[in-house]
Amino acid sequence: MSDWEQRVGAAWAAIDEYDGREDEFRALIDGLAAERPEGDPVAAFERACAWDSTGHSDRAVPLYEQALEHGLAGYRRRRAVVQMSSSLRNIGQVERAVGLLEAERAVDPATLDEATRGLGDAISATLALCLADSGREREAVSVAVAALAPHLPRYQRSMANYARLLIQP
Repeated sequence: MSDWEQRVGAAWAAIDEYDGREDEFRALIDGLAAERPEGDPVAAFERACAWDSTGHSDRAVPLYEQALEHGLAGYRRRRAVVQMSSSLRNIGQVERAVGLLEAERAVDPATLDEATRGLGDAISATLALCLADSGREREAVSVAVAALAPHLPRYQRSMANYARLLIQP
């Protein structure tokens, strides 16, 4: 892990220390992002996360979009999709969020590394929230139960079937 990545990780580990001083936290992340080359997608992503984590979904979305447009890859790309979708939900663009999350769920897991695949449940949880907000509650419950089923000590098959039956005619 590079020195820069370690410093970014340390900043995020300390975010709770900035309670009430969110502008200072964003300035810290901005300073770290400024060390990256112009147009760097990772810098845009980290800035987006800082705005998002300090309650400014509206400011985060354009930065997530910039990061994705400039080629953000791997684990951070998938995080950007999840986080941007959550932010879109927060600012009333739930249908757009649903579209992004459904597209992300369609990505073949075999093409992803283990850490990136590990965000699958985060995609499902965020999608369930977005579906509920868009009036598609049965689909939301189906997505949530289907995501939970593999983690249960028993009843995995039954719960997966119930999840499927919630949305079958």
